[in-house]
Formats: sequence, C-alpha cells, structure tokens
Amino acid sequence: MSSYSELIKNFEKIRAYMREFYVYGFKSREDYNAKSARSYDDERRRIDSWLGEHMSFVRSAEGKNVFISIDSRSTVHNPLYRAWKAKSFTDKDITLHFIIFDILSTPEIALPLSAIIEKIDKEYLSAFPSPMMFDESTVRKKLKEYCDIGIIEAQKLGKRTLYRRAESIDISDAASALSFYSEVAPCSVIGSYLLDKNDKGTEPFSFKHHYITGAIDSGVLASLFSAMQKKCSITVSNANRQASEPVDLTIIPLRVFISVQNGRQHLLAYHPTFRRIRSFRIDYLSSVREGEPYERFDELRGELDRMQGKMWGVSTGRARLGKESIEHVEFTVRVERGEEYIVRRLMRERRIGRVEKLDSNTYKFTAEVYDTSEMLPWIRTFICRIVQMNFTNRAAENRFKDDLLEMYRIYGISEEGEA
Repeated sequence: MSSYSELIKNFEKIRAYMREFYVYGFKSREDYNAKSARSYDDERRRIDSWLGEHMSFVRSAEGKNVFISIDSRSTVHNPLYRAWKAKSFTDKDITLHFIIFDILSTPEIALPLSAIIEKIDKEYLSAFPSPMMFDESTVRKKLKEYCDIGIIEAQKLGKRTLYRRAESIDISDAASALSFYSEVAPCSVIGSYLLDKNDKGTEPFSFKHHYITGAIDSGVLASLFSAMQKKCSITVSNANRQASEPVDLTIIPLRVFISVQNGRQHLLAYHPTFRRIRSFRIDYLSSVREGEPYERFDELRGELDRMQGKMWGVSTGRARLGKESIEHVEFTVRVERGEEYIVRRLMRERRIGRVEKLDSNTYKFTAEVYDTSEMLPWIRTFICRIVQMNFTNRAAENRFKDDLLEMYRIYGISEEGEA
C-alpha cells in the first residue's frame, strides 16, 4: 500500500480531484483515467482524511462511485476550506517561521536583516549542528514573502531596511460579518482564515442554498482580481471537458459574474484573436499568469457594461466588437382571474426587456438579446400560459417546441392536450 500525507504541496492537483468528485459528479476508480490507480487511491484517501464525515459512495454496475455529500442543515461552514489549510511545509520552514515571529514578537521591535540572522544563530540554533543554520538568502526570502502578504512590514532607514511585525487588528466585533462573508463572497476562504483567529461561538447564519464549490477556485479567482486591478492581460490554461488537454489562452479579464441560482462563477474576458468578449467557466481555468497592462482595458470594460443590457446570463452569442448580433424574443402569456402572481413574477424575474399589458388577461414580454437559448429555461416556467411566441432565432424556438412535444410523448399526451 502506498503512503500518503494529508498535507499538499500543489493545490491545483487536489483541486482537479475535488472538481471531478464533487462538481462534475460521481466517478469510479475505473472511470478516472487522468492519473494512475495508485495516484487515485492516494488522493481519495487524502480527501477522505479532511472530509470523512461528508464522504459517501454508491455501488453500480460500473463499480463503486465515491462522492462528497453535504447537508446544509447541519453544516454551517464550508468544509472544502480544509483543503486550503492542509498545505505542506518543511521542517526548516516551520522552524524559521516561529523563530522570526518570536524575535519580532511585537510591532515595536524593528530589526535589520543582519540582527535577525545574528539572533537566530546565537539565541535559537547555537545548540544545533551547522546544517540547521539559516543562510542570509533564506531569511531574506522568508521576510520578503511575509512582507508581500502583509504580516511583516519593511521600513527603509537610509541604506538599512528594518523589519517589524505588522499591527494586529481586532476583528472580534466583525465575527458575524466574517461568518456571512466566508460562506457567500468570492475568495471567501479569506474570511474562513480570519474566523480561525477568533472563538466562533454561536454561528449566526445557516443557508438553505449553500454554494460551496467555488471554494476550490479561490486561488484562481484571486489571481483574476489581481490582474483586473492592474488592468493587464493574462495567459491561462482553459480545460474543456470535451478536449483531452487544456489549452493556453491569452485574454484580457474584465469582470467576474457569479450566478445567484447555482453559484457558478464565470469570467467575462476579451479574446483578441477573435475580437470577442466571451465567458469562461472559472472552474475550468488554472495557471493564471499576468501579462503586460492592456491599454484598451477601460474601453473594453465599458463595452461589456454596455453589452449587459442585452445579456440574459453570461453569453454574448455571436457578437464581436463593432459587429452586433441581436436576437428578438417575444412571447405572450394569458393569466386567469386570481393569477396576478404570474404577472408579478414576470415583472420581478425579467432581467432585461419589457412587459406590456395587452388587456386585462394578456401580457407580452419582449427583449433584444445576444443569445436566446439562455432564456429557454426561464421561458419554460410559463408553459401552459404562453399563447404566442416569436423568436428570430428559429433554432431556439424549434428546440423549445420540440422539447414540449417530447414531454407530451413521455407523458402520453397528444398535441391537443388529451391523455
């Protein structure tokens, strides 16, 4: 039996496994052919060590399918955060970490690199053999790493640089806000880390619809936000479930859209090769590398803002910069007496377009959109009340009607509505 550790060096590797078993559905040991069976067993046991109480399986003709099952009624905090908190480290890493913060025990203590190294050698490691000593380069890199993430501050005094611990911020009064943030916001694993520093006590929130899968995409999302803040291009690996290998793309990230219906996260980005703004599923993206600032960033983001007036979801259809491709959607519903709630829902749920009252029982919805097919699931919810429809995208209209006929067939109903 191969050995494994609960700790991980490469989060992207474990992210891929968690996507396969949680986001994309059930897989058996035989189904997962991206890695060896031995690697599969190691990663499955690692996930099981974090999420044991949430792991389930079913047996089918294809074999044993392992999956993660979470009951939001009894699970207050996203358990997938545990994967982020299982990062591995070497003995020297953890030793140097605690030594540095013992030396810089308060924000009032400010020391140059040379003094920190001298204290390490004389006061902490003098009893150890020389292999345990830390050279100047190692300590400097560790201090720079901590400065980059904000837990150590560097202050320039002439030619010397002094290092001090950053001031701690009392966040005890923000516990409720952090508890909410950690479960609903982008990159919410940050809130989970902050909550770990406080006694949680009674949790003030529970969620009927708890979209937890975005947790494993927090690293990618943080990189996208950083690139957007700098207004620069990125090169990113984009996986496609129909393709055998990820494809590297160079794009300009503009905005992140998050569905309030299913929690799925999309990046809206400009693809220079095709001169299009299009969407990319963030759970398909990995290895984000920042490029150079893009001089047309503000112009492109303004164009996306304008396009949102004709977007139902995240699709921009066949539209290109300077070349609109608009589809007309129109359907009429009839409501009976006492069904005013249908009209209220029509008004409330329309994201774009307009509703026109034709008479006391008839209302018409009209919209100009880039992609009619995105609207079909919503339009289906008005079946039995739709009396007329007209789509310029005839393929979408025919698909709607064909789906309805197929439903009739399955339930044994004739086109005239008779069983």
